Amino acid sequence: MTLKLTTVGNSTGVVFPRELLERLRVGRGDLLHVLETPNGIELTAYDPEFAKQIEVAENVMREDRNVLRKLAE
Repeated sequence: MTLKLTTVGNSTGVVFPRELLERLRVGRGDLLHVLETPNGIELTAYDPEFAKQIEVAENVMREDRNVLRKLAE
């Protein structure tokens, strides 16, 4: 798919066709994450850094369940 750059105020923007937005599961106002890969640039709605943070939090909650329960009392 080819996307065209366009002027948006004093900046440059890209207009995404509806089909691409649906495939990315994003809409106006959502954030896309830019990842540099060996093959070029990848745009994704998935934030790998946030996913890592969630994984760490889930591990802490699982491992320290009793401590967290006591703190909640």
